[in-house]
Amino acid sequence: MSEHPTAEGTASTIAAVDLGSNSFHMVVARPVNGHLNVLDRLREPVRLASGLDAAGNLDAAAQQRAITCLERFGQRLRDMPPGSVRAVGTNTLRKARNSDDFLDAAAAALGHPIEIISGLEEARLIYLGVSHSLPASPGHRLVMDIGGGSTELIIGEGFEPIYMESLYMGCVSLSQAWFSDGDISAKAFRRAEIAAGQELQAIEQDYRRLGWAEAVGSSGTIRAVGDVVQAMGWSDTGITLPALQRLREAMIAAGHVGRVAAALQGLPPERAAVFPGGVAILIATFAALGIERMQVSDGALREGLLYDLMGRIRHEDVRSRTINVLKERYNVDKEQAQRVNDTATYCLHQVMQAWKLEEECAANLLDWAARLHEIGLAVAHSGYHKHGAYLLEFSDMPGFSRQEQKALSALVRSHRRKFSPAVFRVLPEVQRERLMRLAVLLRLAVLLHRSRADVALPPFHMEADGKALTLRFPAGWLELHPLTQADLAQEAEVVKEGKFKLVFE
Repeated sequence: MSEHPTAEGTASTIAAVDLGSNSFHMVVARPVNGHLNVLDRLREPVRLASGLDAAGNLDAAAQQRAITCLERFGQRLRDMPPGSVRAVGTNTLRKARNSDDFLDAAAAALGHPIEIISGLEEARLIYLGVSHSLPASPGHRLVMDIGGGSTELIIGEGFEPIYMESLYMGCVSLSQAWFSDGDISAKAFRRAEIAAGQELQAIEQDYRRLGWAEAVGSSGTIRAVGDVVQAMGWSDTGITLPALQRLREAMIAAGHVGRVAAALQGLPPERAAVFPGGVAILIATFAALGIERMQVSDGALREGLLYDLMGRIRHEDVRSRTINVLKERYNVDKEQAQRVNDTATYCLHQVMQAWKLEEECAANLLDWAARLHEIGLAVAHSGYHKHGAYLLEFSDMPGFSRQEQKALSALVRSHRRKFSPAVFRVLPEVQRERLMRLAVLLRLAVLLHRSRADVALPPFHMEADGKALTLRFPAGWLELHPLTQADLAQEAEVVKEGKFKLVFE
């Protein structure tokens, strides 16, 4: 196969996988001059959200449907190199209490890592996919996406989102709440629209105030609505409120989800069970925001993933911009952060092979943690590593997955004071040892720059053998720096908690 990095640093073929609450999607494409030539698409109605039990766990049947689907996707993607495939889980995997266990099996089936992204990161990627699928237009654009378990609303301009929200309602969740027996009545529709309107109430004034020149919808529900209202002759272009009202009446007349597909031209039968909830959300949104007409876009989350992946491959990573924004927001000492970063990177390069840290993600995590290790000082000096860890785990960080934020949080939490393996136990087992090793490197870089002076360190040599780490400084340097020598002696005792052995000479 030809999926490999080229000399220019781009990938000849890239892929995105969207593990949605209702359907899983895969798109394979070839980047050409900043655009995407789609080579392959697959979609399967996995109905993941329907497998959440009362305790918030994914049941065995839903997990098996997902794994079977991902094994099929994996046949197409398995030979693609690391970094050329981005797979993400959305609302249902955000909610599932046992998502970590499921993700291990899911990644093995797919042959590539799977991330869970926040609702706002999902919104950002949706906007990115939609904006690249439409011609440029002046002014604000409203983008709406109804998923299985969440609905994203974004106002943006050009390729940049300005205001984003992810609401806790989707076509699956609302259909289960108000049409669970399959019956479709005027009363059930009214209640579903009221429930959707309650979710929208907190944001409608802000959205109306910002305004937009055009409204665009993406993904399965809105695309299906667009197909139906045009096939039924209720709208010439796009979706309008009168067309939605006729659609609602036709569904009520059908009376049951089992008869909806026969009553509505253009509706795929497999979407019928979740269609009423999606239509109720759309009607409520049109009413709350005063939308007159909504066009339908071919772009969605998976296309956004592809364009975001293109940016990473070309070193135009939105995550770097996010790190810089956080540094500015929390007044991080840039000079100290750079000193620590340079030394941490110097250490990493010396032990990279011995400690199996060659992956780009390891270097990225250490770089981000070094640049933000003092972010918690904006809260308080006492325990600032804990404050920083909290900020990094729970802040909205465009471009970052939940797993990346947790890993970054663990590194910052561990960069000083106690070295507690318990901090890393909340992370997947396959990541723990790697992150503990990165934490040791970060701790040493911080220790060596305790003076905060802009004085270059001498060239030193570092060797790793298992969990043993040896630092060799030029002859006589440690004797001339007794504070550093004392700090290293103390650090050797501290890292024993993680079963590391630190030797320095």
